Amino acid sequence: MNLKHFACGLMLTATSLAGANAAACGKIELGDFDWNSAKLHSAIGKFILENGYGCKVNTTTGSTLPIMTGLYKGDLDVVMEVWYDNIVDQFKPHEEAGDVKRVGVNTPDSAQGFYVDGPTARKHNLKSVEDMKNPKIAALFKDPEQPSKGRMTSCISGWSCYTINLVKHHSYGLDKFYTNFDPGSSGALDAAIKGAFDKGKPIFTYYWEPTALMGSVDLIKLEEPAFDKAVWTKMMVVVNDIKKNGVEKLKMVDATAYANMELPIGINTRLEKEEPAVVKFFSNYTLSSAKVSKLLNHYLTEADGEAEVTARHYLKTEKAWESWVPADVAKKVKAAL
Repeated sequence: MNLKHFACGLMLTATSLAGANAAACGKIELGDFDWNSAKLHSAIGKFILENGYGCKVNTTTGSTLPIMTGLYKGDLDVVMEVWYDNIVDQFKPHEEAGDVKRVGVNTPDSAQGFYVDGPTARKHNLKSVEDMKNPKIAALFKDPEQPSKGRMTSCISGWSCYTINLVKHHSYGLDKFYTNFDPGSSGALDAAIKGAFDKGKPIFTYYWEPTALMGSVDLIKLEEPAFDKAVWTKMMVVVNDIKKNGVEKLKMVDATAYANMELPIGINTRLEKEEPAVVKFFSNYTLSSAKVSKLLNHYLTEADGEAEVTARHYLKTEKAWESWVPADVAKKVKAAL
């Protein structure tokens, strides 16, 4: 082979290698949902996939049923936020058939329960629901409509959690000291919490996380008896009886905390064979509930509701994500920022 042919061979080899690297990640069909935390995770995942792995990402947004159906059928490759406990009956058969699986846990500590504003909790050493059963403490949260009791701002009467909280109040003995107040809407619940903080007043409330509001206020979650599935199942019998037949069916039953939900990433198993490096990234991906709440607050207040702007903000200002990916991928992501 003469030098000219040898040089051409080197050029062809280099070109082939470059093409192989560029094609290392193909097209990824990402399923996104129409709520903010899902949008945030999808935006972070998409930015890393496109800029770190060179994937071409196509995003389809919708509600739970069509998006999850797309994942089950293989029309979608990945869903970044799966509320597995809420859809286990639908997800599990496809999981057992080997069509889909859960990888990683994007939020390991999604929670709901009873909260007290931080200043009041610290001043009066309020740590558990038992600490709330004191007339002097209840007086701090006086219900203007029933001033002989304190007010716990609950969730909405049309939601299951309202009845669950009603049963818990009775079982814990909180109903002797507090009303289980229905704020009327989720917006009114948020307004009651934010309004209390704006005025520097105590508040005792039901809430959940991660949310944007939790990223902007100082709420302390009160301890309850640790979640016990058997206890929860028996408690829910009473809850469902009340929902079906009325509040007169309220009766004493052991109660337990809401279960903290882990929110995994769902993939179609085909992706494991086609994009193993990408699946490894999904397996490593995780953000605490507190961090998601902070990012959601940024999303609404600083980023004008732009998920990609918030994703860039996170990737620029945090380093934890670098442990999700190889060093060369992290370098590419940083360069794209």
